Amino acid sequence: MGKSPNITNQIRSLRFHQDEMTQQQLADLVGVTRQTINAIEHNKYSPSLEVAFKIAGAFNQPLIEVFQYEGE
Repeated sequence: MGKSPNITNQIRSLRFHQDEMTQQQLADLVGVTRQTINAIEHNKYSPSLEVAFKIAGAFNQPLIEVFQYEGE
């Protein structure tokens, strides 16, 4: 019932600091659609572990720097 997501991310900020990388550029690097990146970035969708690692790798960052889990 309208629960806020427990997983947040820093994708937007990381894209900005990576020469203002577009969602499409990140999607191409990761192998997903731009819509998927948009949904993940806006906390509407939690990525698979594989996609999460690929996103972190695209920014050359450890997973914990890109995604944060906020327990209940």
